[in-house]
Amino acid sequence: MSHTPVVTQTSLPGYTLLARGKVRDVYDLGDTLLIVASDRLSAFDVVNPVGIPEKGRVLTALSVFWFRLIADITDTHFITDDVSAMGHGLERFAGVLQGRSMLVVKTEPIRVECVIRGYLAGSGLSEYRKTGTVCGLPLPKGLLEASQLPEPIFTPAIKAETGHDENISFERAADILGLDLATTLRERSIAIYNRAAAYARRRGIILADTKFEWGQRDGKLLLIDEIFTPDSSRFWPVDGYQPGRAQPSFDKQPVRDWLESTGWDKTPPAPPLPPDVVRATTERYLEALRRLTGAA
Repeated sequence: MSHTPVVTQTSLPGYTLLARGKVRDVYDLGDTLLIVASDRLSAFDVVNPVGIPEKGRVLTALSVFWFRLIADITDTHFITDDVSAMGHGLERFAGVLQGRSMLVVKTEPIRVECVIRGYLAGSGLSEYRKTGTVCGLPLPKGLLEASQLPEPIFTPAIKAETGHDENISFERAADILGLDLATTLRERSIAIYNRAAAYARRRGIILADTKFEWGQRDGKLLLIDEIFTPDSSRFWPVDGYQPGRAQPSFDKQPVRDWLESTGWDKTPPAPPLPPDVVRATTERYLEALRRLTGAA
């Protein structure tokens, strides 16, 4: 993957910008959406003023790779990442869009995020240390940080009023969605995780946990957004894996570590990232892409 200019914001004159998230710009094309992954980086829920070269292309390439790999397990919103096949006159913006955009089916998003945990980390670790449970699910005693769980667990979440994710129980998810839909989401999400985790391990990466988003269209359940990227998942190298400590990861950890060292109070604006942290973060994203897909 050759070096390309950093894209922190897109502008497509004549097209309706539906949403600008922390990373993605979404354009409304009628029955379809154009999702453009920028090089913006959010840490501690604040977008940094400095972009990460190649990040949007890595996120797009990984999502497209995984959508194709799990297509026999579930329908997804993915249509194409080939700008020349998208129609709508988008080919004239190919210089910006190629490699960082997907044409997808427009859906009605499901309010509950589907988190699958195969290892003990993050908020799950914090809860386990207090109560011995994760999202109310009892786990064996004596697990360490980064321990592999006996089997992957489904721990749904919703967006709280503060904008942060709030872990909820399966029972609460069923109250929100209905038992049938919640059960289907749990079964399908675990099946997708298991497929990807087995593949990733063969490529030297542990898929510790991940987050899925789902939507519905014409009564059909579709996997949407991004999947198995360093932004939505924890990737750890198999080499050197050792429970009982934090694991090195293929994500924006260099950014988090540097921001923590500055004394920043985590309110906007974030301090601009220095070049060495930017380079280290780009390399982690590219290494995840190389290991998982073989792409350069």
